[in-house]
Amino acid sequence: MKTPLIGSYPEHDCMFLLKKIKPEFHSIEDKERLIQTGKLHYSQMVSQENRPTPEYEKLFHDLTAKYKYKLAKEVLNLSCLISENIKQDVCIVSLVRAGTPIGVLVNKGINNYSQYNSTHYSISIVRDKGIDVNALDYLIFDLKTPPQSIVFIDGWTAKGVITKELKKAIAEYNISRKVNIGNSLYVVSDIGGTADYSVTFEDYAIPSALMNSTVSGLISRSVINDQIKKDDFHGCISYEHLAQYDYSNKFISEVSNCFKETDYKLSAVPDEQHRETRNQLTQSYIGLLMNKFNVTDINRIKPGIAEATRVMLRRVPDLLIVNDANNPNTTHLITIANEKSIEVCVLPDMPFGACALIKDVG
Repeated sequence: MKTPLIGSYPEHDCMFLLKKIKPEFHSIEDKERLIQTGKLHYSQMVSQENRPTPEYEKLFHDLTAKYKYKLAKEVLNLSCLISENIKQDVCIVSLVRAGTPIGVLVNKGINNYSQYNSTHYSISIVRDKGIDVNALDYLIFDLKTPPQSIVFIDGWTAKGVITKELKKAIAEYNISRKVNIGNSLYVVSDIGGTADYSVTFEDYAIPSALMNSTVSGLISRSVINDQIKKDDFHGCISYEHLAQYDYSNKFISEVSNCFKETDYKLSAVPDEQHRETRNQLTQSYIGLLMNKFNVTDINRIKPGIAEATRVMLRRVPDLLIVNDANNPNTTHLITIANEKSIEVCVLPDMPFGACALIKDVG
């Protein structure tokens, strides 16, 4: 029988349904070229991660201090929303890796402030490849988890690629396994208006978006390469060499310590009409940016502060666009752009704080 992988979180906070694999690192530049030429899918490769610079670490700590109360309130709101919708003990399934820290926080929110208990597993979903069906099988058939208790959590949305991937994958899984898992996606910030449930449309620097493995249990994003056999969970690398710079648990403590000063009650959350309006606004502006900057592949455009951060850290950026050069939420992006000599463009009418364009290296 398969067993969960434990990263640097305590087991009661998060269990990863992933298989630890042997590292085969690609440089960021090599990875980008292989993706864009179609030689390898992005999920087949992973890069080595290094310690963030002291200046960047300071930005992370500063933004955590600034937004921990806000994020705590949003997480409790999300926890309350889940409890009211599910009405039973909950199995939180966060999407590796942006969803992982949020899943840990929501798990604490439900366990400590609702009438229900919850457990938290983090599993892989990959664009074009779908969800890890072996991980779902483990939950449903090995652990006998009630399908209706499963809730999917991510950190945020942007273009809605993962939302669509989740809907498609769960529909196929339910048919093939004759079960009925809900396909709703819960996120904190739904800047793209594509999630089923969220607590805000605001595009701000959710602090966990600033870091890679050092705020996600020292685990890489998921990998599907030739080390993954038919019955395996999707793979991952453990970045244990970064253990002394790991802020995963410190970040959780800082935010969850704010819970007790936050009301645990459901505030007004965006409804379907507001989501549709937000979605249309985001999609139309993405189209405008693609025309303005001659981008033909939508995968090269990453709207939102969180997604732009991912590009600046993990991809080969071509241009950083912000809607306000003095917005404290984008200071870290401008810092990285300056370090990498990436041009920064200001578009005040952009309906999100930042957008990054990936360089065409194909």
